[in-house]
Amino acid sequence: MLVINIYYTGKNGSAKKFAEEMTNGGVVDLVRKEEGNLGYNYFIPYEDSETILLIDKWTDQQALDRHHKTDMMKTIADLSKKYNLSMRVEQYTNLK
Repeated sequence: MLVINIYYTGKNGSAKKFAEEMTNGGVVDLVRKEEGNLGYNYFIPYEDSETILLIDKWTDQQALDRHHKTDMMKTIADLSKKYNLSMRVEQYTNLK
């Protein structure tokens, strides 16, 4: 399993608005229905209200690669630009 933490940071609540538009616009539901997706959830870090943390879980690298080739990735990138967000990404894998 792969776990990807994506920190979206903005100003004046823009990261929260991004997550709301992703959720209300149906993109989150579409990602969750993709083959290999195990979770796609947003959180607000306690000490940083201008950041939204996305915890994104996939069965394997191939599932994540397929996701990266979908039209949704353009939508996500466009929304990130719309809200002028910076991103920091961390990736973890399960060791067996």
